[in-house]
Amino acid sequence: MQKIVNKDKLNNLANEIWKSAERLRGKFKAYEYQSVILPMIVIRRLECVLLRWRQDQADEIAGKRPELREEEILDMVKKLECRAKKAPLFNTTDWTLEKICEEDPSLRKTHFKEYLNGFSENVQEIIDHFHYRDVIDRMVKNSRLSPILNQYANEALGPEALSNLEMGYVYEELLRRFSEQSGEEAGEHFTPREVIRLMVELLEIPLPEKHISVYDPACGTGGMLTVAKEYLYERAGNESEQSNVRQFVTLHGHELSPGNYAICKADMLIKEEDAAICFGNSLIPDSPNSPEPGDQLAKPGHKFDYMLSNPPFGVTWGGKDGYADEAGKLSTTRYRAGMPRTNDGAFLFLQTMLAKMKPADKGGSRMAIIFNGSPLSNGDCGSGESEIRRWILENDWLDAIVMLPDQLFYNTGIFTYIWLLTNNKPESHKDRVMLIDGRSCFEKEPKSFGNKRNRLTIQNMADIKSFYQKGWEQGDDNPKVKIFKTKDFAYHKVSVVFWQTDDNDEPAYVTEPFSKALTPANMKKEQEFYDSDLEFSIALASMKGIADIDFTLTPDQTFAKVFEKAVKEAFKLEIKGLTTGMKTAGEKTRAVKKFIRELKKEVVYTHRHYVTDTEYIPYGENIEAFLKREIEKPLIRWADSPQLGYEILPNRYFYKYVPPKPADALLKEFWDLEEEAAGLLKGLVE
Repeated sequence: MQKIVNKDKLNNLANEIWKSAERLRGKFKAYEYQSVILPMIVIRRLECVLLRWRQDQADEIAGKRPELREEEILDMVKKLECRAKKAPLFNTTDWTLEKICEEDPSLRKTHFKEYLNGFSENVQEIIDHFHYRDVIDRMVKNSRLSPILNQYANEALGPEALSNLEMGYVYEELLRRFSEQSGEEAGEHFTPREVIRLMVELLEIPLPEKHISVYDPACGTGGMLTVAKEYLYERAGNESEQSNVRQFVTLHGHELSPGNYAICKADMLIKEEDAAICFGNSLIPDSPNSPEPGDQLAKPGHKFDYMLSNPPFGVTWGGKDGYADEAGKLSTTRYRAGMPRTNDGAFLFLQTMLAKMKPADKGGSRMAIIFNGSPLSNGDCGSGESEIRRWILENDWLDAIVMLPDQLFYNTGIFTYIWLLTNNKPESHKDRVMLIDGRSCFEKEPKSFGNKRNRLTIQNMADIKSFYQKGWEQGDDNPKVKIFKTKDFAYHKVSVVFWQTDDNDEPAYVTEPFSKALTPANMKKEQEFYDSDLEFSIALASMKGIADIDFTLTPDQTFAKVFEKAVKEAFKLEIKGLTTGMKTAGEKTRAVKKFIRELKKEVVYTHRHYVTDTEYIPYGENIEAFLKREIEKPLIRWADSPQLGYEILPNRYFYKYVPPKPADALLKEFWDLEEEAAGLLKGLVE
């Protein structure tokens, strides 16, 4: 069963921690608060783990050898810790945060750094990614080291006081507040544990009897990975099954934020989880020449059984601060289906996960990923997004999409969607996609966490999982489920030219100025477009005279020749005077062409009133019959796009028309409100 968390307790703890952040006001910028507070929380939590381990070891030794003095027992524990390295982490010093606070305040910086330097290498990496030693110097300079140390020296942050689930909520609430203070965009958000749990439930990960790998390309503080393994532990019915979970399930992830990476590594360390968490950008190649670490899990052997992720929404990956050039190096391999627009990298994460699927003949892979609405329909036919959707659907990898309630996340209230994908569909799922409307499956939060005002209960999750499992047989019998063929999301983008009609429904003509330059290329385009006679009326003016010329240009004529002939006829006396005395035909020709070129021209032309339009036609429709039915004008020509477009519009498929309230009901509501307002005003006066 899903663990219940006491959010009042967690909010109180977050508030207490937040007070320490507020002590930094005036000494640190708002965006720097988390660089001071979060590392201290992690250090204290690690210390609690280590102190608990030391106490357990001491109790065990004392039970076996009661004749030993306390000093001897502590010495034996220290040897076990540092020499045998049996602890998940160790510290070679005798310092604790409490002891540091008890010593001379003028030496606290020295003692604190000694303490940090005494930690084992796995903790050193965490401290280094927080860049905490540099932060300590600033804390000392601004007289903030002692207050912060005093606050956390005895804070109950160990696993016995706060489970990993509860600690995750505290981390995320603090990160939410820090991001609000620093003005970060809502794209930086954190996934509520019940949403992760639903994703894991929908992945249907079996209890392992052999190796199972789980991967997240944007793992943040590690919530997706840890919840996946916790789910399997909960399902394990006996010690043997639990042992299989510990032995066979491996966790793998990438994280680009140094702070989140450090928190994730610390969390894995506390759980004694041997996870492969890599620091870097999973969307680009890992190369010594890259501006930042890239995908370190990109070798051919790096394929995963289950993948889940909640990549940041709407994050720009192009421009001078992006990594478009580095991502472009994978455009013919990992991203060969298409490159999405540079202000939303969501599909880069999905393609990265798809590139890490195991072959279907070796069991294949299943994945769950959270998106906002953009990947469903952004991008026209032929765009990067549409081509990626086409690639996914035509390969029959998309299994289902779950529409989630809004206001589930801490930093954004938007609607979100879980995409389920696999390259090894069962027969009953092949060439089909299920859409699930889970928007009403929620309860209100008793107390909101930022923008998180709704939550998924155990029953809500069970309902959505049931919709998914039973929906393949029930189909449209369940109003919350709709099943489509993969081609149902496809459409033709058809460019069409039709002949507009006038008020009498007769083919219309238009007389208008010709505003383009009279170049051969422009005229050729006009003739090709209209493919019919064009009537020209051109007012001309030279240095000595004016003339009006009119002519009809047929589709097979060349404008320059017809125009030149008409000009020569209209200005024959002036041209004759211009060329008199010229000796060669070439000289005369050049003079005439220059004369024509320098004429002032006002051009009006009459043509058929053709209209260019674009029609989006569902796949399977007869295109010509559709155009005749929908346009009801004389069709001149049409052309289909070279490939199908794809879009998924869940809101449309589940839309139900709700008629507006009758006028008398609205009027009654208005008068009821008027009466209520009058009563309130009367109460204020009295």
